[in-house]
Amino acid sequence: MTIPTFDEYLASLGRMTPHVDPTAPSAAAADLARAAASLGELPVVDRDHLAEWARQHPAWVPALGLAVGLSQEKLRNSLRHAFDTPSWLTLARGRADELVAHLDDEFELVRLVASQRHRTYDFGDLLAARAGTRASAIRAGVSGRRLEDEIEAIARDLGLACGTRTRFTGRANRTAPCDLVIPSAAEPAIVVAAKGFDSTGSKLTDAVREIEEMADVRLPRQTVMAVIDGIGWKSRQADLKRIHQLWVDQQIDGLYTLSTLDRFRADLADAARLRRLIP
Repeated sequence: MTIPTFDEYLASLGRMTPHVDPTAPSAAAADLARAAASLGELPVVDRDHLAEWARQHPAWVPALGLAVGLSQEKLRNSLRHAFDTPSWLTLARGRADELVAHLDDEFELVRLVASQRHRTYDFGDLLAARAGTRASAIRAGVSGRRLEDEIEAIARDLGLACGTRTRFTGRANRTAPCDLVIPSAAEPAIVVAAKGFDSTGSKLTDAVREIEEMADVRLPRQTVMAVIDGIGWKSRQADLKRIHQLWVDQQIDGLYTLSTLDRFRADLADAARLRRLIP
């Protein structure tokens, strides 16, 4: 197979996640609206009333997090740090007073709920809130898993045993991360990285480092492949060029996008047959 130029590979990148209309109704948005309405009906906003509210509505605790500017991820991290558990459901049901006290001590929960619950917001407030939303981060996680799911499905359809999100051992017992290993982490014959991003950030730099580690520790008998897609890479072309150069220099055995998964499937099957993993 002739290796495409970097520009040809760049042109093959596509969007990983569809645009989501921020005004479109969703179950999550409706749930938050119900939580907000319920908070608005509290006769008094203080620790006792908020704790009782959390006990009655444990699934709505993320609304308290949002009231103080915490995404679900940041809320989990804060709870894990304070209580050794990220589960707001568990805390709301059994330790609601402590949960609310923590959010109030650390983030001024009582003041912020009281000051915001009946406030009238204008369009500028709405745009400012969207500028800080974590919805895009959630979609980024979904896009990465989409690639992982696609390559795992191809491997299993070929009849290959495989593992996901693990590390494999190569030269001098050194290890490197991989998103798919065939047939297992204990016997890594083929390893694949799956990196899909529509946005930019440190995760792209981490992805490059991981693929470089894979190329660096591989044994001669091991096949290393990478499936990369998403328009975020177009803003980090220097990083993408480093990965493409690994392919040009034959330090990895293949570089693919969603649009070339048919080629990935064929190359994966060839590599598996070469190693007698499938007939």
